[in-house]
Amino acid sequence: MSKSLPASSIKPNYFYNKTVWITGASSGIGEQLAYDLSALGARLILSSRRKEVLENVKANCTGYANRIEIVPLDLANQEELIMTTQKVLTEVGKIDILINNGGISQRASVTETELEVDRRIMEVNYFGTIVLTKTILPTMIRHQLGQILTITSVAGKLGAPKRSAYSASKFALHGFMDVLRAEVAQYDISVTTVCPGYVQTKISENALTGAGVKFSKTDNDIANGMTTEYVSKRILRALRKRREEVYIGKKEVMGIYVMRFFPKLFFRIAKGLQK
Repeated sequence: MSKSLPASSIKPNYFYNKTVWITGASSGIGEQLAYDLSALGARLILSSRRKEVLENVKANCTGYANRIEIVPLDLANQEELIMTTQKVLTEVGKIDILINNGGISQRASVTETELEVDRRIMEVNYFGTIVLTKTILPTMIRHQLGQILTITSVAGKLGAPKRSAYSASKFALHGFMDVLRAEVAQYDISVTTVCPGYVQTKISENALTGAGVKFSKTDNDIANGMTTEYVSKRILRALRKRREEVYIGKKEVMGIYVMRFFPKLFFRIAKGLQK
């Protein structure tokens, strides 16, 4: 991860002094967003399960240390998630921008994947995300402002082999966020979904196998993917422009358009990936 420019060298901007809550902030895209937003003068709430790693991210931020709060969260523990979120809202008053980035992936075929793994991935990726969103939403409606950005995946638009539960959770998020966007527009709340392709993160290392253990390997596509710095810049631009949906990538994004306009060709290609 590369650090951003010192906060002192950056003039006040769109994100200056805004309160931004980032889940999955301990690594990958979430970590890079923390660096970039800190440098831009935002007030940050950083969440993931690992408090000690979040402390390291905070220490590496180049912005104002007193504007960064560490809030450990387990997206799969929904009762605790609600209580923690309500406590944070009591302390900070409102969240200007919620970035739903936390989640886990999968590396196993449908027949190899135990049902508990399907449930675990849905609990974290889908239910954890919507619980956090729905708990924060009333304060945004009351203030009639706010932005909700959810990082899904190209896999939330296309079904990919050995990603059945992961794709299902991301497809579900798209449906939920599409409805939410329509419903909250009257309150001047924007809802953005971001679909990155392959990004150089630990997503495949931390992915679950069919038995529910870590995959512990880096896919070649991930190793050769986009940098988190590039993806973070695109995400911040999407927030500034209040975009509805953003695709980030090259050949992966082409797959979305092939699926849309030439579905038979896409299915033929997908079947070939199994061989």
